[in-house]
Amino acid sequence: MEPFLVCPSVIQTRFILIETSHAGNVGAVARAIKVMGFGDLVLVRPRWANVLRREETIQRASGALDVLNNARIVGTLDEALEGMTHLCATAMTARDFGPPTLTPRTHLESFIEEIRTTDALVRDGDNSPQNPHGSQAESESRASPSPSPSPSLIIRPAQQTGVAFLFGSERFGMTNEDVYRCHVALQIPSNPQFGSLNIAAAVQLIAYEWRICLGGFDVPTAEQSKAVDTLADAGQIGGLLSHWQSALEAIGYLDPEAPKKLMPRLNQFFNRARMTIEEIHIFRGVAKAMIRASGQLNSPLESKPKTVGQTLEPKEDRL
Repeated sequence: MEPFLVCPSVIQTRFILIETSHAGNVGAVARAIKVMGFGDLVLVRPRWANVLRREETIQRASGALDVLNNARIVGTLDEALEGMTHLCATAMTARDFGPPTLTPRTHLESFIEEIRTTDALVRDGDNSPQNPHGSQAESESRASPSPSPSPSLIIRPAQQTGVAFLFGSERFGMTNEDVYRCHVALQIPSNPQFGSLNIAAAVQLIAYEWRICLGGFDVPTAEQSKAVDTLADAGQIGGLLSHWQSALEAIGYLDPEAPKKLMPRLNQFFNRARMTIEEIHIFRGVAKAMIRASGQLNSPLESKPKTVGQTLEPKEDRL
């Protein structure tokens, strides 16, 4: 599938839980959709009126409290569907009547492709300068009208699209009446002998498939992951150097009377490493262990480390 041409943020995505009975599942669903970059959660007639504030809900959300804080509880499915234009039911088994039953990947990839095509037509226009035959095509279209598409196949431009994923109760799933309102019933391929999924697991899978269709998230490189961590500042680097100076003197590696350039070189080494605060703690732990091993843990060297400006070099330049 080609990259998505329209910013995914213009497509509104909503997850709707109908008559959910277990508070923990609400929290787990909040976590599942936040992991995939979504945050619109609506509950229809949940078992507990205070489900968003229950302890089990908050614990299972595992940090997705912003999703819970913004979630809404409504009394009818009509209220939950307000503003949505494409409705996706979920079903473990296909219905004899109603919308087509498709796997999430099959339907969502096709749906996104149709949005891309429609959005390109809206953007370019039939009579744009890039399409000099627009008027002729329009005349031919009027002369030979094509059959009107099925309502379930009508695709709006991305800016007008609201996609809702509906999930029924843990015990009974979605009612036929609710499924019939939808454009498609999504069925997650699973073990035919054991196909029942926890509702949060089902939400996670569908949220993942939808996110991939919208463009996904880049897997961060090692350098990008490190950039997310808090880098140590100059003062923390200086404190580490002082600690290591004390440790190196304690084990006899650094002679304060003839230091040469050992500590400045270590300073440059730590600067190039772009050390994080966590790494500072690790290296300080090593320095402390060196001092302890030398028997000078409570010596003035440990309690009052020299500053970098006071540093001398060892008799031998070993770096």
